[in-house]
Amino acid sequence: MARSVVPRAIARSIVPGAEVALLLAMGFGFLCVLQSWSFGLYRIGLSVIVCATLLNIAVGNLPRDASPARAALLTLAILGAVFVTFAVGVLLVPVLATLGQDAS
Repeated sequence: MARSVVPRAIARSIVPGAEVALLLAMGFGFLCVLQSWSFGLYRIGLSVIVCATLLNIAVGNLPRDASPARAALLTLAILGAVFVTFAVGVLLVPVLATLGQDAS
């Protein structure tokens, strides 16, 4: 049986490395938001913060020893669950907003 080309120690480091990269991306996004010279840079920073935060929700819940392929599949599954949760919340807002109102 053929052995994997990637050593197990390197494959294991994908989750901590991704967490560090996402934290650095968030830091960059905050710096872009805090600057006051360019509105375009502000918009880029805000987008980076939102994307990095959503990805950090998924990556933060991955097993530390997940292989890159397993980490990618679990990340997609967790992001799918986050998307469904947001979608259900958005769809429920009109229903919940009318619960306390009178019919007359």
